[in-house]
Amino acid sequence: MSEQTKVSRSEQILQALAHMLESNPGQRITTAALAREVGVSEAALYRHFPSKARMFEGLISFIEETLFSRVSLILDSDQGAIRQCEQILTLVLAFVERNPGMARILTGDALAGETDRLRARVHQVFERLETQLRQILREAEIREGLRTHTTAGATANLMLATIEGRIRQFVRSEFRQRPTELWSDQWPRLATGLFRPAA
Repeated sequence: MSEQTKVSRSEQILQALAHMLESNPGQRITTAALAREVGVSEAALYRHFPSKARMFEGLISFIEETLFSRVSLILDSDQGAIRQCEQILTLVLAFVERNPGMARILTGDALAGETDRLRARVHQVFERLETQLRQILREAEIREGLRTHTTAGATANLMLATIEGRIRQFVRSEFRQRPTELWSDQWPRLATGLFRPAA
């Protein structure tokens, strides 16, 4: 029972941190403010997480688990490569739109002044996404005869840079400019410029 209470309190702390990142755009979150939000002492926070960095790591783990469990489902589907790329990119945009606090973590905005280890973890999230996109593109030429105008690596990087830019716009607008806004119109035009039939 005490273990369940401990888990619940840890989740409560992470949810409060995510909420504060969303409701206080541009502001640094202190452990004192977080403790007030949760309704506990700072000492109580540190009983569940040894440092604020560990709290942020908990949120980054949530981002990883949520995104990559769904990416795996997309990769396991029998959709074509263009559709799989679209689904992965849309997944990331929809995720940050529903979780604005996570958008601040992914842009690094919430990590200013925090340990370099956290920024490295976020970098790895984007590296993994780019690797998945690159793999889809490489396999598409073999399976579908589909090729890109540039290399698979350059194309995957351009796709990722596009959604990173949209996430940054979302954060910069203090969550007013939704990442999915106009995306359904923009993706087909982006795809047209990226893909070409194999010769």
